[in-house]
Amino acid sequence: MAGMTIGSVPTSAALPAGVGYGPSTLVPPASGSFTATGSDLYTPYSSSQGPPPASMTHGLPPTSLSQGVPLAQPAFSGPPLSMQRLPSQGPGYAPPPSSTGIGPSNYPSTTGAPRPSTMQSPPLSGQALAGLPASQPNHLSSPPPQQAMSGPHPGPPMTGLQGPPPPSTHPSQPGYQIQQNGSFGQVRGPQPNYGGAYPGTSNCGSQPGPPPPPKRLDPDSIPSPQLNELPPQQKPRHRIDPDAIPSPIQVIEDDRNNRGSEPFVTGVRGQVPPLVTTNFLVKDQGNASPRYIRCTSYNIPCTSDMAKQSQVPLAAVIKPLATLPTEETPPYLVDHGESGPIRCNRCKAYMCPFMQFIEGGRRFQCCFCSCVTEVPPHYFQHLDHTGKRVDFYDRPELSLGSYEFLATVDYCKNNKFPDPPAFIFMIDVSYNAVKSGLVRLICEELKSLLDYLPRGGNLEESAIRVGFVTYNKVLHFYNVKSSLAQPQMMVVSDVADMFVPLLDGFLVNVNESRTVITSLLDQIPEMFADTRETETVFAPVIQAGLDALKAAECAGKLFIFHTSLPIAEAPGKLKNRDDKKLINTDKEKVLFQPQTNFYSNVAKDCVAQGCCVDLFLFPNQYLDVATLGVVTYQTGGSIYKYTYFQLETDQERFLNDLRRDVQKEVGFDAVMRVRTSTGIRATDFFGAFYMSNTTDVELAGLDCDKTITVEFKHDDKLSEDSGALLQCALLYTSSAGQRRLRIHNLSLNCCTQLADLYRNCETDTLINYLAKYAYRGVLNNPVKTVRDALINQCAQILACYRKNCASPSSAGQLILPECMKLLPVYLNCVLKSDVLQPGPEVSTDDRAYIRQLVTSMDVAETNVFFYPRLLPLTKVDVDNDALPAAIRNSEERLSKGDMYLLENGLNIFVWVGVNVQQGLIQNLFGVSSFSQISNTMSTLPILENPFSKKVRSIMDMLQAQRSRYMKLVIVKQEDKFEMLFKHFLVEDKSMSGGASYVDFLCHMHKEIRQLLS
Repeated sequence: MAGMTIGSVPTSAALPAGVGYGPSTLVPPASGSFTATGSDLYTPYSSSQGPPPASMTHGLPPTSLSQGVPLAQPAFSGPPLSMQRLPSQGPGYAPPPSSTGIGPSNYPSTTGAPRPSTMQSPPLSGQALAGLPASQPNHLSSPPPQQAMSGPHPGPPMTGLQGPPPPSTHPSQPGYQIQQNGSFGQVRGPQPNYGGAYPGTSNCGSQPGPPPPPKRLDPDSIPSPQLNELPPQQKPRHRIDPDAIPSPIQVIEDDRNNRGSEPFVTGVRGQVPPLVTTNFLVKDQGNASPRYIRCTSYNIPCTSDMAKQSQVPLAAVIKPLATLPTEETPPYLVDHGESGPIRCNRCKAYMCPFMQFIEGGRRFQCCFCSCVTEVPPHYFQHLDHTGKRVDFYDRPELSLGSYEFLATVDYCKNNKFPDPPAFIFMIDVSYNAVKSGLVRLICEELKSLLDYLPRGGNLEESAIRVGFVTYNKVLHFYNVKSSLAQPQMMVVSDVADMFVPLLDGFLVNVNESRTVITSLLDQIPEMFADTRETETVFAPVIQAGLDALKAAECAGKLFIFHTSLPIAEAPGKLKNRDDKKLINTDKEKVLFQPQTNFYSNVAKDCVAQGCCVDLFLFPNQYLDVATLGVVTYQTGGSIYKYTYFQLETDQERFLNDLRRDVQKEVGFDAVMRVRTSTGIRATDFFGAFYMSNTTDVELAGLDCDKTITVEFKHDDKLSEDSGALLQCALLYTSSAGQRRLRIHNLSLNCCTQLADLYRNCETDTLINYLAKYAYRGVLNNPVKTVRDALINQCAQILACYRKNCASPSSAGQLILPECMKLLPVYLNCVLKSDVLQPGPEVSTDDRAYIRQLVTSMDVAETNVFFYPRLLPLTKVDVDNDALPAAIRNSEERLSKGDMYLLENGLNIFVWVGVNVQQGLIQNLFGVSSFSQISNTMSTLPILENPFSKKVRSIMDMLQAQRSRYMKLVIVKQEDKFEMLFKHFLVEDKSMSGGASYVDFLCHMHKEIRQLLS
C-alpha cells in the first residue's frame, strides 16, 4: 500500500532530490485565501510560506510522460525534466492502486509502512511552480521566479504529468500577474463543449501508439491567456486540476481489473474483500462472505489507546439474510434433532470453525470466552493428527463461515412451534386515494400478486394466509371465508377502542378462498367510487392489524397504503408541524423527531407479536414521515414514498416495488445477537429494529435487503496471534413457519502497528457507518454540529496516518492512505446530502424518508447513493454486453453532443445534450428532434433498433441490482429538471452551499495541518 500525497510545496525541511525549479531567488510571501463555499463551513485558508532555501530542489519525483511529448526546455537553470514511458493508458488514466504516485521517491520507510508516493497539489502562495510540457508548437516555460504567485495552482495529475501548462511566457514578458485574491473556486473560463475560446489542448496522458482522438476542451488542461488580455470579469483563478486528485472511477476500475477475475476465498483470517462495485464470486472456507458482513477494518488495533489515537471506527455492516448470486450455494441447514445446536456452556456461542477440540475430541474450548464444554455423546468424533475432527468437511458448522440450524421448541415463543405468518393488506379508500386511481390499481394488482407469496422451502403453495382491510375515518374488515358466495364487510367506527370484529374468515388461504377474494377486489373500487371522505386515521389501522395477528397467534406483515396526514379524531392523530424556518437553527432536530411517543408504544407491541409494518405513502402534501415511519422503522419494515402519485408516470415503479416487497424472503419475529471474542464487544447498533436491552436486536421482520450496523469497542487488550472473532446469530421464523438460527462467523487480524490498520480498511464500509452515525446524530443535535463532527473525525483519521505512518515530508503535502484515498470525496458527498445540507426544494418529509432509508442500507447501496454512477450512453457498444466506462460526477465531464445515464439507487436520470445527433434521438426516444423529447415519460419507448435495445437492457440490469425500482427522469440540457440532475453531480459545488470536491480536499488538508501543528 503506497501512501498517496497531494501536496503543496514544502517550506524549509530538507527535501528529497527531484526536479529542480529555477534559481534560488527569494519570493515575497503572499497569502492565499480560501473562499468559503458553504454556510460558515470553511474558514479562510491563509499561509505565508516562503520559498525553499537556496540550492534545494522541490520534493517532486521525476515527471514521467507518455509517448515522448516534445519537452519545453526550462528557461532557467536546473536539471531538465526526465522522461519515462508510462504504461498504456486511456485518457482518464490514473495509476493502479498499489502505486498512486509519480515516479520513484527517495523516502526512508517508517514503522513498516510502505513509502508514500508524492503528488503535489496546489502549492500555497509564494512559490514558483513547475511548467507542464505541452504538445503545442510554442514551447512553454515556468513563470519567472521573481514573480509572486498567489493562490494554489493546479498540481500534477496522477498520470505522472505536472498539471496544466502555465501561460506561454518569453523571457521578455512579465509572466503572471498576482491574482485577485488567490482563491480558487468554480470561477473559470468556458465550459468544455460550450464553445470554448481557446485553441489546442495539452495532450495529457493519452494512448501511446496511434494518434489519440481529439480530446474535448478541458479548462484545466489549457494555457490561460495573459490576465491583462482578459476582460475584468473573466480573470480565471488557478485551481487544482480535478484529474490530479483521487478518482472514484479509477479506484473502482482498478479493483475490478485486479480482483474481479479470481474467486474470493474466505479461508484466510482478516482478508480485505474486493470492493462492492466489483463483480466477484465467493468461496466460503470458514469465514462469512462479504455479502453477509463487511467491516470498516479487517485488522483491528490491539489496544483501545491505539483505536482512540487512529479514530477509525471499528464497525461491521451485517446483512444476515442477504440474497446470494445463483452461482453461490445458500447456507446449509443443519438439523441436530431434539437436542438442538451445540453451544458453549458459558457464553452460549454456537459451534463454529474456530472452536478448539481437545482431549481426543471429548471436549471443546470456546473461541469466544475460552470456557471448556463437554461434547455430547451423539456429537463425538475422533481427531486427526492435526487436531481436526475427521468429520470436519462433512459438517457445515465446522468448515463454513455461514450456515443455519433448525431451532428446537426451546427457541420458540411459549414453547410451541409457530404457525406460518400472515399478510394483511390495508388500503386507504379516502377521496385522494380513490380519485387518483390508486385503489383500483392496488386491487387489480393483488388479484395476480397473491399467487406469488413467498413459499419457503420446497412447498407447492405458500403457507401464508391473507386478510383485507379498507379505511378512511373508520375501518372496514372483510370476511372472505371460502364457504361464502360473496365477501362480507364489517365496519368498526369506534376507532378509539379498536377491535377485530371477526376471527374466522378474516385470515384465509389464498387458493381456498380464491373466488371470494377476487370478488372482493372487484367490488372495493366500486364501493368507494363516489366517496367524499377526505380525512384518514392511521394508528387504529396498525392496531387492528396487530390485534388480528394476536388473535390468530402468528407473526406477519401489514402492507399499509396511505395518502394523507391522519387528522381525523382518533388515537395517534397528528397536526401539520412542517416548518422550513427551522432549517439551520438549533431547533431543526425536531423535524426529524416524531410528534408524539404514541407510535413508539404501538411499535413496541408490534415487535412483541412479530408484526412487521410496510408502508406505501402517496402524499400530495406534508404527511409527517418522521412520525408515521416510527412503527415501520422499529419493526424492521420498509417505507416507500410516491409524492404527487400519478397513474401514468408512477404506476410502473409502485407496482414493481409492491411485487418485490410481497415476494421477497423475510424472517419474522427475529432476534439477533452479536458475540465477540474477549477484548472487544458490540456497543452500538444502527438500523431498523427495536432494542429492549443492550445486547438483543429485536426485529418483527427482517428482509433480505436490510442491514444492521454494529460498532465495537475495546474492553481489554487483543493479541496479534489469536486475532478477533465475531459471531452473528439470528433466530427467526421463515415464511413457511419454520424456526431457524442463521449463524455468520468472521475472524479478523489484530495489529500493534497503526500502518497495518490503515492498510486494511474499507472506505465504502467506513462511509456507510459514518453516514448512519451522522443521520442518527441529527435527531438530537443541530445539523451543523453533526457535520463539523464528521469533518473533524475524518481529519483526525488522516492526520494520525500522516503523523505515524507516512514518510517524513513537508506539511504542505496532503498524504492519504492508499485504501482511504477516496475518504474525502465520499465524505463530502455525505455532508452535501439532503439530510445534512438540504436545498430549498427538499421537503421535510423527503429528509425524514432518506434518513430512515439510509439507516438500513447495505454498503453497495450507500456507495451508489452518495456517489451516483454516471454512464455515457453515446459510448455504448451495441454488440458487447459490457457497460460503457463510467465517468466522474461533474458537469465539466458532460458534453453537449452526448447522452448520459445517472443512477443513485432511487432514480435513473437520462440527460440529453442539446447537440445530440438526431439519429440517436430517433433511435432512443422515437421522435425526430431534441425539442420533441418529452420529459414526462416514465419509461423509454420499446423500439426495434440495437441502440434502444442496448440502453433498455442496461436499465433493466441496473434495476435488477437495486432493492427498489428506480424512477426514470428524462432531463434535457437547459430545461427545468436540469437543476435536479446537477444536484447529483457530487464533485461540483452544490446549490445548497456544499463544497466542490477540489475545495473540500483543500479544506480537509487545512484541518489536518491544524491538527498536526
